Amino acid sequence: MSKKAPYDRKNKQDKSVYRALVLIMQFGINMLVPIGFMSWLGILLDRKCGTSFFMVLFFFIGAIAGFQNIWRMARSVYDEESHEKNANGQAKRKDAGKDDDK
Repeated sequence: MSKKAPYDRKNKQDKSVYRALVLIMQFGINMLVPIGFMSWLGILLDRKCGTSFFMVLFFFIGAIAGFQNIWRMARSVYDEESHEKNANGQAKRKDAGKDDDK
C-alpha cells in the first residue's frame, strides 16, 4: 500500500501554512518599509525647510515603491509556481510546438 502516515501529511500541510504566513508577512514588510522610510524622510525635510508638503509627497512616493515591490514579489512567486507545474509535467510550455530552427 502506498498510503502515507498521518504525520507525513501533517508536516506538508504545516509547511504550506508556514510558507503562506511568511509570504503574507513579506508582503506587509515590503509595503510598510518604503512608506515608513519615505514618510520619515519627508517629515525631516518639512522640519528643516519649514514646509508641510514633503511628508505627503514622500508618502505617496513610498506607497508607489511599496506597490512596485509587492508586484515584483507576487510575479516571482507566480513564476515559481508555474515552473514547478512545468517540472512535474502538469502544464504545457508556452513555446511548445514552435520551430527551434529559427
